[in-house]
Amino acid sequence: MLAKHLITDGILPLKTSDTGRTALSWMEDFRVMHLPIVNSEGFLGLISEFDIYSFNDFDEAVGNHHLSLSKPYVFDFQHLYDVMSLMQQNQLTLIPVVDSHENYLGSITLQSLLDNFALSLSVNDPGGIIVLEMSAVDYSLSEISRIVESNDAKILSVFISTDPDSTQLDVTLKLNRIDMASVIQTFNRFDYTIKAAFNEQSDNNDLRERYDSLMNYLNI
Repeated sequence: MLAKHLITDGILPLKTSDTGRTALSWMEDFRVMHLPIVNSEGFLGLISEFDIYSFNDFDEAVGNHHLSLSKPYVFDFQHLYDVMSLMQQNQLTLIPVVDSHENYLGSITLQSLLDNFALSLSVNDPGGIIVLEMSAVDYSLSEISRIVESNDAKILSVFISTDPDSTQLDVTLKLNRIDMASVIQTFNRFDYTIKAAFNEQSDNNDLRERYDSLMNYLNI
C-alpha cells in the first residue's frame, strides 16, 4: 500500500500568506495538530500547533515564522510502513505526500493511516488469533505457515512485537478460521509456546470494538 493511495480527502494546505489564526481554525476543523505550507505546488514545510502558539500575533502570516519541524514528508511511491515510521519518529498527526519534484500532492492523517493499517491486518475479516512467544533465532515464518496450512487454515496477517531488552518475540497470527483447536494442538506438538489465543467470534468483535473506540478517541 503506497503513500499516494493513503492521501486523505479534504485537507487543505496553508499558503505563506495565511495567518496563524486561520491555521488554528483549520487544525480544529480537520482535527489535526499539523498542516502543510505550500507555495503554488511546492511543499515548503509543516507547521505545528506549537509553532503557532509561539507567535506574538496570531494574525501574522505563517510564512513570516521559522518552523520547528525539519520539513518531514513522504514520496508518493513510499510504502505504508515508511509513512508510519516517519509519523512516529516526528510524533505527527499528519504527513505531506510529494512527488519526485517535491510538488505537494496531499496529506495523510493519522486516522487515515490507522484505518488503512487495520485493513492490512485484516481486522474486519472473521477468524482467530494466536500469539506465539519464541526466541528471535527460532522464528521461521515458513515453518509457522506450514503448521497452519497443514490444518487447512491460512494466515491472513502477521504482526511481530519485539522488546529491545530481550531476544524474545511475540508473533501474532490472524487466521481465517475461528475454530483453531487443531492448529493449537499442532503448535503444542512442535513445542511452540502459545502466549494467547482468541478463537471465539466474540473475541474478534471485542477487538473491533476496541479499534472503533480508538478511532472515536482520535475524532474527539
